[in-house]
Amino acid sequence: MKTKNKFVLLIHTLIITSLLSGCIFIEKDALRLGSRNNTESIILSQIMGQLIEDKLDIEVIYKENLGGSNVVWNAMTNGHIDVIPDYTGTIVVTYYHEDPGTADETLETTKKLVETDGIVALDPFGFNNTYTLAFDEEKAEELGVVTFSDFTKHSQDFVLGAVFEFIDRPDGMPGFQKEYDIEFKDVKGMDHGMMYRSISANEVDVINSYTTDGQLQIYDLRVLEDDKSYFPPYHALPLVREEILNEYPELAEILGLLEGAIDEEAMQIMNGKVDNDGMMVERVAQEFLIESGLIEAK
Repeated sequence: MKTKNKFVLLIHTLIITSLLSGCIFIEKDALRLGSRNNTESIILSQIMGQLIEDKLDIEVIYKENLGGSNVVWNAMTNGHIDVIPDYTGTIVVTYYHEDPGTADETLETTKKLVETDGIVALDPFGFNNTYTLAFDEEKAEELGVVTFSDFTKHSQDFVLGAVFEFIDRPDGMPGFQKEYDIEFKDVKGMDHGMMYRSISANEVDVINSYTTDGQLQIYDLRVLEDDKSYFPPYHALPLVREEILNEYPELAEILGLLEGAIDEEAMQIMNGKVDNDGMMVERVAQEFLIESGLIEAK
């Protein structure tokens, strides 16, 4: 009997604990903003969140640094987060495995595809953050390398440093190598934050950077031209779950204030303030919103 009573007591305890845990993690009247594990995504999440907090009486909970694009996308489609920044090319090619087109075509395809998962894609922030290769300026000048095609003539002599996601993504390394028939001496996978330190330390020779990387402002690297236009457009834009827009329809108008408000230079500068100068993302986002006249200084 004692053993049976202990077992029943244990079951009751587990049930109560489970119920209490459920209560702890229910976030009523709160908007959950998610972001990837990179500076740009976190900044964009903060920009959207602070603008929402300023204009609407909604509590914002930041779910930052969640992981790579697929992790964040799964959290969005499973209803664990409500708003995220994302990129048209990533959505079309990586999530839905469709072919991209021009910038306008890719945006239109993005909006149609996400609707099937109960998500609304709002209009872009204004910049295109696409993949590129960054190569030592002095070596590039010596070899006469300006484009990806130029680099393929020498690539087998150099080590590529690439983020893990780029190595695996269908719109990343596999398709890129096939399109340009390019081979490297070696490929080293690493976190995005490590790439610039690695090339500075001569651990790698070329890196797959992004066109809005803040570190491009301080490292003497040549950004090579994608002369075959292999990489699709990656225009950044807000994604919002449809049920959230139904509950807070004013969100579309508020986030619409960011349409076309951030160009590539502005995004690169903001990334640089965090990655190069060590500023807090919250402050960088706030400064942008104030300087853009979207919120008032307090």
